[in-house]
Amino acid sequence: MGTIQSDLLFSAFYKHASSTFRSFPRATACRFLFPTPRPLLRLRAFSTGAADSTAIKVPDKPSVCTADELHYVSVNNSDWRVALWRYHPCPQAPPRNHPLLLLSGVGTNAIGYDLSPGSSFARYMSGQGFETWILEVRGAGLSLRGSNSKDIEQSANAISEKMEVLSENANTVQSSNSKDVEQFADAVSEKMEAASESTTNGAVASEKELNSISCAESEISAAQGVEDENVTAKGDITGLASVWDESKLVTRLTETFLRLSERVYGFLSENQSKVMSANLLDRISKLLAGSPLYDQFNDIRGKLSTLLETRQNSSISSQITELSQKLVNIIEEAQLSIVTPPLFDLQTRFSSTVEDFQKQLDLMVNYDWDFDHYLEEDVPAAIEYIMKESKPKDGKLLAIGHSMGGILLYSMLSRFGFDGKEPRLAAVVTLASSLDYAPSNSYLKLLLPLADPAQALNVPVVPLGALLAAAHPLSSRPPYVLSWLNSLISAEDMMDPDLLKRLVLNNFCTIPAKLLLQLTTAFREGGLSNRDGTFFYKDHLHKINVPILAIAGDQDLICPPEAVEETAKLIPEELVTYKVFGEPGGPHYAHYDLVGGRMAVEQVYPCIIEFLNCHDK
Repeated sequence: MGTIQSDLLFSAFYKHASSTFRSFPRATACRFLFPTPRPLLRLRAFSTGAADSTAIKVPDKPSVCTADELHYVSVNNSDWRVALWRYHPCPQAPPRNHPLLLLSGVGTNAIGYDLSPGSSFARYMSGQGFETWILEVRGAGLSLRGSNSKDIEQSANAISEKMEVLSENANTVQSSNSKDVEQFADAVSEKMEAASESTTNGAVASEKELNSISCAESEISAAQGVEDENVTAKGDITGLASVWDESKLVTRLTETFLRLSERVYGFLSENQSKVMSANLLDRISKLLAGSPLYDQFNDIRGKLSTLLETRQNSSISSQITELSQKLVNIIEEAQLSIVTPPLFDLQTRFSSTVEDFQKQLDLMVNYDWDFDHYLEEDVPAAIEYIMKESKPKDGKLLAIGHSMGGILLYSMLSRFGFDGKEPRLAAVVTLASSLDYAPSNSYLKLLLPLADPAQALNVPVVPLGALLAAAHPLSSRPPYVLSWLNSLISAEDMMDPDLLKRLVLNNFCTIPAKLLLQLTTAFREGGLSNRDGTFFYKDHLHKINVPILAIAGDQDLICPPEAVEETAKLIPEELVTYKVFGEPGGPHYAHYDLVGGRMAVEQVYPCIIEFLNCHDK
């Protein structure tokens, strides 16, 4: 932890010392002349009663949704329904020709675009006359798995309630006395150090680590429709196996091995399946170390390993069941013949090991998506729905993407350029986005250990929301042990403390390791690629025909200006406008200040409006 923190502090100092206000030489300068929007009337969501089951408007939207309407859209090849927050244009604003789509960053929801009535990017845009939509991709915010409108409405409200509870829990820690916070700080620091060591050493996630991950993400994932009993279980799993149930354990163990044989429903490759199988058998082996039955276990292990390398069929299934029974018998015999303390409570520990491993598999299956799923399924579904609702005359919309949202827009344009097709985008604005981070000093390089697929198997998800919520009290009050985290989000004095707190406690979600695994390709030669590494998105940006405004923040440690510029310079000169916000003497802009910072409404928003005005024709 100390090494990571010192590296972050050094990078922060470097960025502060070298930051300047720059503009790409061929870019068009922005003027800050557009007036702020007039106050808006709040409109209630409504239900159309339409027969189309692929899209639903929620009559009574949950409290966390501050938009005028909440819509759900089905995604092809998936049981997910992505959420769309809709904001009606201000009646007093000039009429617009295109709807506006907002895309958020990785592991974030719509709240970042609508922090408060006085600091709402979405409300500002609708106040300027744009019918504004925010997409929450699968796994983010109020997106969920569901079918009929009643179930969806109930699930949406359940997610909202869980988010409010998690926020209240964080507030409880926030209001604790300094001694309690110091103790909490020590506990969190120890866990972060342990997690760091686990990643560095390539160790398999322990039972306690998986419990922490599972508890952190289960509250939201359960409401989103992830209904597996292993994922949503609460508390210490060691208590679940206090009673030895041989038949149940044989069944559970058999199911686990069969799922590995099936390669966990297509999630794992053949090599990854072997790694996972070996991990489970290693854990069991450690339980029997020093036992006279250890050799018998190794014999069964060898036979199981051979079977698991073959695709499942009825013959293999029966053999796996038989070997599972033998394995359980060995554990039972070892328990009954114990002569040394290390074998006490062996049955319970064995049951817990299997339960723990099943949790890991369940997390893999339930969080089985990556960047290309967003690009090829979620975003197209949202665009198609918006077109049907808004009916622009030319069949196009305007789009703004922050962080990964901008990366999605770049990648979409690249695909259209490669295919020689006309995109359904009239103009694009990217905020702190790049397809190639390699030349920069981005803090996202800390994710590079996940570039090893084995690490994605060890820790299948990253509960970013829960981690940041836990860390916030330690970064915002004495002893400020994690205060360096604030600079990743906002520059000094650029965001109201209450808004920063709301952002940290409510805007972040759980991230699949598969998604991070693909995003780490942006740090390799060639930049971001598709999931199989055969298509590099930046290679075809020169073929696009859509005007782009690329915006960077001068103190953005996540997507530094040089990373934004690296992508901007690949776009045809007559189509790109590149702008860096921030002055040597301040104000400065970090990653989220471009959307919710104090000065954004006076500087960034008008710049965007002026650009959109030129292309909303």
